[in-house]
Amino acid sequence: MDLHTAVYNAARDGKLQLLQKLLSGRSREELEELTGEVASGGTPLLIAARYGHLDVVEYLVDRCGASVEAGGSVHFDGEIIEGAPPLWAASAAGHLDVVRSLLRRGASVNRTTRTNSTPLRAACFDGHLEVVRYLVGEHQADLEVANRHGHTCLMISCYKGHREIARYLLEQGAQVNRRSAKGNTALHDCAESGSLEILQLLLGCNARMERDGYGMTPLLAASVTGHTNIVEYLIQEHCCPTSREAAVEALELLGATYVDKKRDLLGALKHWRRAMELRHQGGEYLPKPEPPQLVLAYDYSREVNTTEELEALITDPDEMRMQALLIRERILGPSHPDTSYYIRYRGAVYADSGNFERCIRLWKYALDMQQNNLEPLSPMTASSFLSFAELFSYVLQDRSAKGSLGTPIGFADLMGVLCKGVREVERALQLPKEPGDSAQFTKALAIILHLLYLLEKVECTPDQEHLKHQTVYRLLKCAPRGKNGFTPLHMAVDAETTNVGRYPVGRFPSLQVVKVLLDCGADPDSRDFDNNTPLHIAAQNNCPGIMNALIEAGAHMDATNAFKKTAYELLDEKLLAKSTIQPFNYVTLQCLAARALDKNKIPYKGFIPEELEAFIELH
Repeated sequence: MDLHTAVYNAARDGKLQLLQKLLSGRSREELEELTGEVASGGTPLLIAARYGHLDVVEYLVDRCGASVEAGGSVHFDGEIIEGAPPLWAASAAGHLDVVRSLLRRGASVNRTTRTNSTPLRAACFDGHLEVVRYLVGEHQADLEVANRHGHTCLMISCYKGHREIARYLLEQGAQVNRRSAKGNTALHDCAESGSLEILQLLLGCNARMERDGYGMTPLLAASVTGHTNIVEYLIQEHCCPTSREAAVEALELLGATYVDKKRDLLGALKHWRRAMELRHQGGEYLPKPEPPQLVLAYDYSREVNTTEELEALITDPDEMRMQALLIRERILGPSHPDTSYYIRYRGAVYADSGNFERCIRLWKYALDMQQNNLEPLSPMTASSFLSFAELFSYVLQDRSAKGSLGTPIGFADLMGVLCKGVREVERALQLPKEPGDSAQFTKALAIILHLLYLLEKVECTPDQEHLKHQTVYRLLKCAPRGKNGFTPLHMAVDAETTNVGRYPVGRFPSLQVVKVLLDCGADPDSRDFDNNTPLHIAAQNNCPGIMNALIEAGAHMDATNAFKKTAYELLDEKLLAKSTIQPFNYVTLQCLAARALDKNKIPYKGFIPEELEAFIELH
């Protein structure tokens, strides 16, 4: 263990005497280095503040000159907080004595983390009322500094259910109707967390019932999260008038939540009965809007419109579940994340019971919804693609084990999802920002390769084979690049591509996928950011069979990477197959001439055609 780490550990464990022994007699430069960040990202002062070691904190500041403002990484609530100053860590942990000490020593009360979280917000998040009172009352901490999502201290205290903190912030003038980046207010946060007392407190301070960016009111937010007490209060309370239509939608949506989230069909029916009564109240029927079309994924179900139809649902639980999906889509709309989430959830339930056909229909419908309404490479869309790949892999393995008794997965199922995957890549590449370094983009490419891997296990007609090749050609035409500039061909020969989720799908390197990519025009001499060709990556993964396929497709065996290594030189010396690959069998006179130009530093640029320049640079 090095000295810097020893200092950090002593500060973390509150061992002042050991710390004094390690640091006494050090020069200013040495102290500055030893009290700076360790490899894990935090400073000794930050970690001491995190664990409330007051004596260590004061020694590091007063005797060692540690900066009270130096930020670093610290673990809190299962997350790594980047750029957290010591005051933030002490506030989040509720160490009031350390908070007082740091502020007396010049710490800035409003200094933020990288996500723009203040010490006050940290104290509000974890419910440390005394720290909140001290930061605001004694040091005038700014109540309205919002984090990167636009969430204020009042919003987070409401969401976490800290009533007394919310009351104190309101007394100090916190803006009750402030909106986040997605348009929600503190009332929405209350409704989602289920705190009726805080909601009443906010309404008493003139909080308004407004819609967020998804068009959700606090009433609907309570229905989505299943907080019946909030829904009942907002519907019945005269001080907060709710229209009949809003009350009906809230009860219908609450019933859908009882079906899918609480798995309480009788409870759902009770709320739907009340909604139906309200629709027919006073002899003036409040009609439901006509759906634009009936949906195959929902088995062409229609929403019930009469009391008789509603009561008949009790004999058909499956139809009740379709009603819940229809209601949620009508009220929340296709762009709300919960709409596609619960469609996928219902599909997963069908898959668990062995009804894969119905699962696939629902998942395809949800995927179309996501691609039509969410940003490209949305985490939810990526999750849908991965779920498809894992399901297809499971079913194909199941069919292989059971023979003809297994559930059939056809070419059309796999091909349909593959086409949607390529479409997602095309959508992502149309964004202004280049997605090449995006982990999500790399994952999307990997899932496409896994789907292609599975497609190779399914029999297809010549026409279907042609369609597959057309789709792969569309992908290659986009020239997508994953991590480190990997093309799909680089990824197909890389073992790391195997790891896309929790469950195994395809195994890479894959000779079958490589052959399909090459047949569709993948460039065997394409380069990543380190100038590796797919041949180099195949060699690093010790795959001579794939190397031979690449060489037969025209890959240059003597091409060098950024480290002046050929693929042959990267092969494991212990590999018996290395002796079967003879690089000189694949070297042409052109290759030798190109290497001679480079070796002898003969100028050639501007004197020969551009394609020849590229050929020389390859070597």
